[in-house]
Amino acid sequence: MDVELPEGSEVGDRRVRRSRSALLSAAVRVVTERETTEVSVTELAEAADVSRRVLYQHFGDRDALLAAAAVDLVTRELLPRLPHEPEAMAETPVLARHFAEHRRFYRAVLTGSCAYAVTRAVSGLFHPLSTASARRLFGGIDDQVVGEVADFFTGGTVMALSRWLVDGPEPLDPQEFTERLLRIQSVLTGPPTEPTPERITDENTAAGQPVGPTDDETAAAHHPGPGHRA
Repeated sequence: MDVELPEGSEVGDRRVRRSRSALLSAAVRVVTERETTEVSVTELAEAADVSRRVLYQHFGDRDALLAAAAVDLVTRELLPRLPHEPEAMAETPVLARHFAEHRRFYRAVLTGSCAYAVTRAVSGLFHPLSTASARRLFGGIDDQVVGEVADFFTGGTVMALSRWLVDGPEPLDPQEFTERLLRIQSVLTGPPTEPTPERITDENTAAGQPVGPTDDETAAAHHPGPGHRA
């Protein structure tokens, strides 16, 4: 099930956008209150103050609406608050705090009939961030492998996040989850390595610095000063 936003002239229609926004907000509100996705199309339409026909026109069915509501929530409230640098992503508790704050909604959609659609849609939002991380960590690999590594990163992160939301203790601890992501990241990236002699030589050469003893230092080593006695 794909979640697509309407395009063309409809997007520019204020009434259409208002109806869509009302349905997305109502879906989050009703599912959060009930802590389940077992809500009828009629109930969702009434909560948004629109007709069932309008809901079907925009989303096709209930599960598509719920997946779109999850995407809208992440897009509006989380993505603008995330750091732009991929390496800082796992270090910030912003991501964990967002999902903890909306745990009842996310837990419901991740365990309901729309779970696959929600997981796929949310993964699509995080995939560009994973791609940037893969390029930063493994700059020498080709685009296909970058995409595959990004899929792995995204899938692992979303799975860890889903398990935390569904099975984690109450209340959730965003800092603990953030530290868990950091531990995983440190394993994937590995500990910092000590510079090898070859690396030191290359770096010194690039900086225009001498890589060995100077002529004066060599001469001093072979010709002792006046205080030396044979």
